[in-house]
Amino acid sequence: MSVVDLLLKLLSYESITPDDAGSLAFIESYLAGYEATYVNKEGVKNLFLTKKFSEGPHLCFAGHVDVVPAGEGWQTDPFVPVIKEGKIYARGTQDMKSGVAAFLQVLKEIDSFEGRLSVLLTSDEEGEATYGTVIMLEHLKTLDLLPDYCIVAEPTCEEVFGDAIKIGRRGSINGYLTIKGKQGHAAYPEKAINPVHQIAPLLEQIAGVNLDSGDDDFAPSQMVITDIRGGMEVTNVTPSSLKIMFNVRNSTKTTQEEIKLHIATLFKDLDYHLELTQGSYPFVTTRDSKIVKELSRSIESVTGLKTKLSTAGGTSDARFMGAFGIDVVEFGVINDTIHAPNERTSIEEVEKLYDVFKEMVINFNNQG
Repeated sequence: MSVVDLLLKLLSYESITPDDAGSLAFIESYLAGYEATYVNKEGVKNLFLTKKFSEGPHLCFAGHVDVVPAGEGWQTDPFVPVIKEGKIYARGTQDMKSGVAAFLQVLKEIDSFEGRLSVLLTSDEEGEATYGTVIMLEHLKTLDLLPDYCIVAEPTCEEVFGDAIKIGRRGSINGYLTIKGKQGHAAYPEKAINPVHQIAPLLEQIAGVNLDSGDDDFAPSQMVITDIRGGMEVTNVTPSSLKIMFNVRNSTKTTQEEIKLHIATLFKDLDYHLELTQGSYPFVTTRDSKIVKELSRSIESVTGLKTKLSTAGGTSDARFMGAFGIDVVEFGVINDTIHAPNERTSIEEVEKLYDVFKEMVINFNNQG
């Protein structure tokens, strides 16, 4: 079976999160020479496959088999892959069964490695991820089987295949801010406390404001307002409160405490309540890490491109690897149709991704 044939097989599983739809059992049988461990919880399946070839570093490939719902607007059946003009159309082609197919095919074919190779797959990356990758990592820690290095095969390329890998991700902090006022008649504004009027001169100091200056790895942490609402949708009553929701994709230079201090300084004369929640935490793998250097070298060997090292984008399961002290990077195909109708990737990209991963595994311990 070629890497393209394998991808077509994986795409035929209607594995809408958190249902693996039988795909993990197929993968276990496909890598029959690897030792399998399942850790399943609350309807989520997690599979770890590993083979120790010799003493040496532990290199893991990780990803997810679950996909988002297909939605409307498809020209073909989203779970019956179709090839048209060199492109494969189906839900999950980019995010991320192409990456899974590429590394599975490499690991099936490889017959020697100085160390241990493994695969970590979950059926719940596109959902809450509460019982997904992190559960398996906790289990592996108890077995002293945490990888030294990991590649998560998420789609990372921007314009052409090979132009970007991710060496980290920003965190995500959600803010819920309530400014309390006093409801009144619009004709007698002096008798009311209008929170809309109170927030108006301050809005430009929170909306789109950079909370730090960024650095070589991260863009500045920006406060992005996502919702503002107050009042009763009438013209003659001023509101008793105003609610603002915001998100900060934060670098390692900004924490919840800095956000609290920023709000406290600006709103010191207002009656307000602030609640913050952290969906994920920022992490970065150093640029001189072996995994960064070896993956970059393999990409250049296959594509001729000097890849960009990026931390842009949303969250991924790589955040869990970083939290466990694993040197982790992400690399996969172009990500221009992820989660969209008629999601697709090219056969050429899939084959090149396979080539990059194979080149890296073969040469991982042979470079200076």
